[in-house]
Amino acid sequence: MTGQEFRTTDGRAVRFFDTGGDADAPVVIWHHGTPQTGAVIAPVAAAAAAHGMRVLSVARPGYPGSDARPGRSIAAAAADVLAVADSVGVDRFVTAGASGGGPHALALGALAPERATAIVTLAGLAPYDGSPDWFSGMASPGAVYSALNGRAARLAYAETAEFDPESFVSRDWEELNGAWGPLGADAGAGAAEGPTGEADDDVAYVSPWGFALGAVRPPVLLVQGGADRVVPPQHAAALLEHLPDAELWIRPRDGHVSVLTVLGVTLGWALGRSAS
Repeated sequence: MTGQEFRTTDGRAVRFFDTGGDADAPVVIWHHGTPQTGAVIAPVAAAAAAHGMRVLSVARPGYPGSDARPGRSIAAAAADVLAVADSVGVDRFVTAGASGGGPHALALGALAPERATAIVTLAGLAPYDGSPDWFSGMASPGAVYSALNGRAARLAYAETAEFDPESFVSRDWEELNGAWGPLGADAGAGAAEGPTGEADDDVAYVSPWGFALGAVRPPVLLVQGGADRVVPPQHAAALLEHLPDAELWIRPRDGHVSVLTVLGVTLGWALGRSAS
């Protein structure tokens, strides 16, 4: 699927992807992880299509096709998504995201609670609380840890950083060698033009998000792998504690990627809550 370009009011280019379809189809706005391109990869498209849903996805600033925006908050990136949704005539939607996409999915529920009918986050991060426990259980926390010292420090870290295969459990590798293989390929493409998008994501995760979890009014489904070594389970527990209307599904044996296999089920949940 070829990306399209949107121009913000301040002149920045933002790339987005839209599966289109019936004008009356329910819409899920998908928020990609770190790093990704924002393209609607096959397993996401298939999960949505099974429910007759249209998918809208936006590449965050700094990723291929979207101009960088140093210092962006999670709320600021989400505001770009709302502007794209306005431009293509999408008013109401389910908002969903995986990993680093989770906070951005929640942001739409705070910025536009009257438009977001339900929210799904899979292996999503919680706000940084200043505690070292936030990093506990991460197999390779160096990237987000370096981001505590700002953008320059995070970009410097990227110069020598290498992926730690221990970040994924065996179930993750099984999925990456199977149905979720497109996720790994897209991650490589998302990083192909340099570390800017990934670095700005990480800085945003450990900085003020630009909204309070208490302002997220739509119903939220949190899905967490009990064996996740990238975003450990305490993040889901923290989100559950502070969100006004949330429930938590724990998948005890799943890691960071294998938990995504329930995406189709979660979209069914979201549509059910949207209709209630």
